[in-house]
Parts: sequence; C-alpha cells; structure tokens
Amino acid sequence: MKQVISSCSNKTCRAVKRLDLPLSQADIEGLKPGDRIEIFGNIYTGRDAVLPKIVADIENGQALPVDIDLQGSAIFHTAVSPAGVGPTSSNKQEIEESIAPLSAAGVKLHLGKGALSPSTVEALAVNKSLYAVLPPVTALLQSKIKAVELVAYPEEGMEAFHKLTVEGFPAIIAVAHGKTLY
Repeated sequence: MKQVISSCSNKTCRAVKRLDLPLSQADIEGLKPGDRIEIFGNIYTGRDAVLPKIVADIENGQALPVDIDLQGSAIFHTAVSPAGVGPTSSNKQEIEESIAPLSAAGVKLHLGKGALSPSTVEALAVNKSLYAVLPPVTALLQSKIKAVELVAYPEEGMEAFHKLTVEGFPAIIAVAHGKTLY
C-alpha cells in the first residue's frame, strides 16, 4: 500500500492511500475507519440477486466459475448498467447476509453505502476484511472504470456478477478491525 497525496488546498493536504488488488494482510492492517483510499485492479460487482447465489455455491462446495478468485478481492455492491455504476445499500438483507461468508471465502474489501449491523462489523473483524463506502457519483465512478467483463450468472442481467478493471476508484474506509465510522 502506497500513500499518495490526492489534493491540496488552503495549505491542507489530504493523504489518500493507494490499494492495489488483490489485497494483502499488511494492506488491511494498515487501514482504519476514515482513511481515504483509491483502488486499482479488478473489482467484482454484485448485489441482491447474485450475492446469495455465490454464497450458496460456496456453502454447497460448488466450484465458482473459473474467472472468480475471491482471495484478497473486492466486491462492489452495485449493478452494471449502460447508465453506469453507483453503490447500493449494503445493509439490504440479501447483501449484508453475504458479507460474512464472502469474507470467510477470501473477500477482503466490500464496497457500498450505509451502516452495517454490529454482527456484520464483528464478522468483518473476525475475517480480517474491510468495508468502505463510495461516493454516489455515477459519472465519477464511471470515469475510473477501464474495462467491464461479465463473469457469472448472466441470467441476472445488470445484476449479474461482473469484474471491473479500475484505476483510482475512490472510497473511504467505514469499517476496519471491529471499528466503524457509524
């Protein structure tokens, strides 16, 4: 993880930490709630329709599609549509219930919006995973996406499991090590 200066104004500079995916345990240990980050690499996407399917596959011992490697990965709670991407509420039941099992399966960063329950905050800590919130600014996020690939569950349409290649995807760490901004 590298620390870079993203912007300076009125003699005040905000440090932004660069995260290159997949994440290492050292990357995770170096972050705390409130840290500003920029993400580089491949991010998976999923929300209400597809995340429970992936969890069911994991729990049933089924192999995930070949293009999915959850170790050190990030999942963005969103759909991919021609209009762009934007965070959906991570505390929707189907999404929040997927966070603990996906973290146990190797996901290290969950991206979305909204406060998580205390039990999910605890599960993130146990699995040494993080949760970050993204600005709900579709145009900004879209400008950071360099490639989109459908990797699983095409029957779910825009809620299918996609892989985004991103450069400088902005977020703020909201949950880390059992502590939350909320």
